[in-house]
Amino acid sequence: MIQWVYERASSLFEHLIVATDDQRIYEAVKLFGGKVQMTSVDHSSGTERCAEAASSYESLTGLRFSHVVNIQGDEPFISPKQIDVLAASLSHQVELATLVKRIGSPKDLRNPNVVKVILNFRKEAIAFSRSPIPFIRDYPEKDWLQHHTYYKHIGIYAYRSDILDSITKLKPSVLEKAESLEQLRWIENDYAIKVTETALESKGIDTPEDLEVALKEMEGRL
Repeated sequence: MIQWVYERASSLFEHLIVATDDQRIYEAVKLFGGKVQMTSVDHSSGTERCAEAASSYESLTGLRFSHVVNIQGDEPFISPKQIDVLAASLSHQVELATLVKRIGSPKDLRNPNVVKVILNFRKEAIAFSRSPIPFIRDYPEKDWLQHHTYYKHIGIYAYRSDILDSITKLKPSVLEKAESLEQLRWIENDYAIKVTETALESKGIDTPEDLEVALKEMEGRL
């Protein structure tokens, strides 16, 4: 699965590293010829792991990067086109960026592993939740998709390098702990998350059942 993500992303990035604290993943990446770095086992989020890897890589190479893109290893179907769209949204003014896709099925709307996003008029995220948000009072839940455009979060982030350093120093927030979503910490601390919509589907691996479905799909594409 990690090799699948790595190979898709490698067509876009000259500098691409797998950051992990698991020796099995480290050895697997070495086996297929990817770049990999062992990181601390004490990180509470993927963003903290990403920040350590980026800092170490800059120190090792002497390079400096304006932005860092964090592609989740459990998103094997992430498309290079999606990554390209996210990268195209970056500028010096953008602190953080991510992707969303419109939700088209009631099953996804109800699934707590499909994270829902609310946007403001500037196309910035103002809330993330595992519950369907907003709650539409005047209609039964089965009809909500007919009366509102819901968005699901795609598991990829881009950070301005100075912002990446700053947000890893923040303490876990109340909303983050409640939902187990680190991006709520950033919103609570008044960081702006720019959101770009993609029409392409991406299936994250959140459960053993998701993995079984993904493996079958991967086999069908090979």
